[in-house]
Amino acid sequence: MSAVVDSEKCTGCGACVDACPVEAIKLDNGIAVVDEDTCTECGLCEDACPVGAIKVER
Repeated sequence: MSAVVDSEKCTGCGACVDACPVEAIKLDNGIAVVDEDTCTECGLCEDACPVGAIKVER
């Protein structure tokens, strides 16, 4: 599994992009997108998201 972004909640602030140690998240049209092949499920993006738009499914 990997981090899942709720596009309805995501504000495109980029906090998750900055928090990701493996650069698995990018912004696409103002919404965070997770590369499932790169994501290590560390949870740092989930912790960094100020609006709770990211959940790590383990």
